[in-house]
Amino acid sequence: MRSVDVLVIGAGPAGLAAAHAARRAGARVVLLDASAVVGGQFWRHPPAGSSAADSLALQHKWDRFTALRAALTEDPGCEVVTGAQVWAVDRRDAGPPVVHALVGPADGGDRRRRVFEPRALVLATGAHERTLPFPGWDLPGVCTAGAAQAMAKGEGVAVGRRVLVAGTGPFLLPVAAGLIHVGATVAGVVEASSRRRIARGWLPRPHQMRPKDLLAKSAELGGYVRTLAAHRVPYRTGAAVVAAHGEDRVTAVTVARITEDWTPVPGTGRRVEVDAVCVGHGFVPRTELAISAGCALAADGSVRVDDGQRTSVPGVYAAGEITGIGGADLALAEGTAAGRAAAGAAGQAAAGAAGQAAAGGAVSTAEVARHRAFAARMHRAHGIRPGWTSWVGDSTVVCRCEEVTAGQVRAALAETGTCGLRSLKLSSRAGLGMCQGRTCGRNVEDLLPGPLLDAGRMANRPIAVPVRLGEIATTPTE
Repeated sequence: MRSVDVLVIGAGPAGLAAAHAARRAGARVVLLDASAVVGGQFWRHPPAGSSAADSLALQHKWDRFTALRAALTEDPGCEVVTGAQVWAVDRRDAGPPVVHALVGPADGGDRRRRVFEPRALVLATGAHERTLPFPGWDLPGVCTAGAAQAMAKGEGVAVGRRVLVAGTGPFLLPVAAGLIHVGATVAGVVEASSRRRIARGWLPRPHQMRPKDLLAKSAELGGYVRTLAAHRVPYRTGAAVVAAHGEDRVTAVTVARITEDWTPVPGTGRRVEVDAVCVGHGFVPRTELAISAGCALAADGSVRVDDGQRTSVPGVYAAGEITGIGGADLALAEGTAAGRAAAGAAGQAAAGAAGQAAAGGAVSTAEVARHRAFAARMHRAHGIRPGWTSWVGDSTVVCRCEEVTAGQVRAALAETGTCGLRSLKLSSRAGLGMCQGRTCGRNVEDLLPGPLLDAGRMANRPIAVPVRLGEIATTPTE
């Protein structure tokens, strides 16, 4: 077992910023990430030597990433461990939990077991995508918007030749631009929120946004608009993909106009021929490790933190998308705040460095608040509306792991009269598959009428990492 001042789990924007801030405050740091390279999903990039090096053109804030990566990998006071799967955390009566990890290729037979006893723990595990179900969404060729972007950035590969991008949120734009960059024809971008709702969300009180932030976001948006215009990509608002068609794979989708609450308008469906469709309806915090550590969650399923990024567990901090979806700028700001606070909690900062951290704390807190206000605008403009459930028929699969349809979920609810998600899972098997509700959890909750006894229960799931008995029976290397 290795004792460490600050252990950071997750090497995306929040984790890298946290590790860097903790080192600047004088703490010795270990940074863990499950991927082979650091950067997370936002800075996903080709492995060294990959022929897809030109996909770096799809990156944003790349200079910030390379600076953070160099500062940490070249610092003897920071150990960066990639390919590290955290498979268990042991809670303690006082302080952060002990963390167990297996290091090496997930399908390899010689992973090393490592155990860390941190004085402070920063969780920066990010989020996974949410996709609303519709008839045919389980056909080959239907994928998440994030999967399409990951293939474009990481491999230089397009998910199809003629692709439709649909869902809601600003994320659809870089996905479409990435597909164009790797040679796909984008048949269109379909945004569920109406122009009126987008305007109501983004435009009020522009004076509250810092001019520098406004200019940066406007420049980024302008770049996407120019790319789409140059390739004659139509951008449609107030519409959604309500069905996918095909036998062995998707060959077309139906796009319909929807109301303000996302209910499809009868008679407005239009068939679009495609060989792939990328759908994304926002993101859901990845809270498995936080829940295992005992951290309390907020009503929206994110990890609850205070102004210093402290969770409900002493010595445990959280930053980035697990505290609420807000984008890379917010993740970087929260990571910096969490790293500073964690270094102070570890008690290893020298007097001068501690004073520096304290002096910078107020600035960091103000920066976090500013980016959270920007995230609030995004959610007002692009948040999911309840009418989407009306495009889900009884035959539509909602739990893909267990192949449970919406009709089976509704029937189980009617037969049992339950108001609890736990009993519904046991009676319908929705959420009991390999993903443990990561894909279907929020959607199953939204399909149920009336108040639930245990709303958010689908987020309360275990860590899911394949572990061989022989791997946990061996003596840890440290």
